[in-house]
Amino acid sequence: MATASAAVKSGVLFLSSSFVSAGRQVPPSSSSNLPPLCSIRKRGLRRLVSLFTPVRSLSSSYLPADYNHSSSAAAVASADEAPCPPPADPVKEAADVLDIRVGRILRAWRHPEADSLYVEEVDVGEAEPRTMCSGLVNYVPLEHLQDIKVVVLANLKPRNMRGIKSNGMLMAASDASHEIVELLIPPEDSVPGERIWFGAEGDKEKQPEAATPNQIQKKKIWESVQPHLKTTDERIAVLGAHPMRTSAGVVTSRSLKNGSIS
Repeated sequence: MATASAAVKSGVLFLSSSFVSAGRQVPPSSSSNLPPLCSIRKRGLRRLVSLFTPVRSLSSSYLPADYNHSSSAAAVASADEAPCPPPADPVKEAADVLDIRVGRILRAWRHPEADSLYVEEVDVGEAEPRTMCSGLVNYVPLEHLQDIKVVVLANLKPRNMRGIKSNGMLMAASDASHEIVELLIPPEDSVPGERIWFGAEGDKEKQPEAATPNQIQKKKIWESVQPHLKTTDERIAVLGAHPMRTSAGVVTSRSLKNGSIS
């Protein structure tokens, strides 16, 4: 490494033309034709020399009068020991923009054009109830769908299902063979329209704004989240290790353990 030849006079540093500049050394033979490269006051000198010399080896004349070696080292150590932010969880981040709500089925009936479908009117906290279609005929008796609280995925794009536009999806758990299907159950005291979240009780305030139906479809957000939804041995609906929550408590299934959720 080339070294700087320097002389300090009256608080000004003069560098010879042989000093390395921008990674190139100026040939000594051309030094007579070059103007002085720079002049730096003592403060600038400290910055320059610190690039090449450990702080403790500097003469005290180049350091501020109030410079404290131990406090500076402590500050560096403190920065090194500062906790790192938790690693990003792309599945959790995707799930956080789903608009999952508490709903209440006001009434339900058989789809007139599809034997395997029900049609439901569901209160999701909006001015008017939403109409939804669900393929639950083979799993849930119609009388069990009257005036019950459910979990609704509310920011899917509406779909035309045999002549009826379905604007949302009832969420359910199923076993591996898909022979048993049960609607997810929000806590009894939960309120229709409340947005459901994944995580601890205090995480409700951290929810980002829900994605639009177009974003959900374009980015395939639901498809990326759904494989990670399940029920535990305690029948609690979870995303990985994060329980599905309302302000009144966790969401559960009636009897399914270790089931998938869709």
